Amino acid sequence: MHAIDLDPDGRHHGGLPTYPWRYGPEGLATRRQLRAMGLRPAAQEPTAQVVCRRGRRHGYLYRIEAATPVRPMTPAREAALDRAMAARQTCPLCCTRYDACLPLKTFGSCVACSELSDDERRQLAALTANWAAADSAL
Repeated sequence: MHAIDLDPDGRHHGGLPTYPWRYGPEGLATRRQLRAMGLRPAAQEPTAQVVCRRGRRHGYLYRIEAATPVRPMTPAREAALDRAMAARQTCPLCCTRYDACLPLKTFGSCVACSELSDDERRQLAALTANWAAADSAL
């Protein structure tokens, strides 16, 4: 434990009480701890923070009694989440949806399509465009 990590008055951290990792006071929890309890911070501001890794990592602490229950998943929210995940899990070249998120920023496609030559990519893109046109015509 470092002296800078323990600041219960918040003098050195902009008024936010700071504690070392695993030494937070009772009645406070992080977002993940609240979620495990079925709660969310709602509109409350962080009450304190915990610091670890020599100040390079921190986690905000929220009052448990001011937390509210997690909102239930509605059909509309579930559909929106499914559309967002489909965008991250679908290869733009072969239009295959995978179970995991694809490396679209680095490869631009699924791993199998990223190993194709430029000619093969053009052919696959043309086939995919034809399939999309045929589907929209139906």
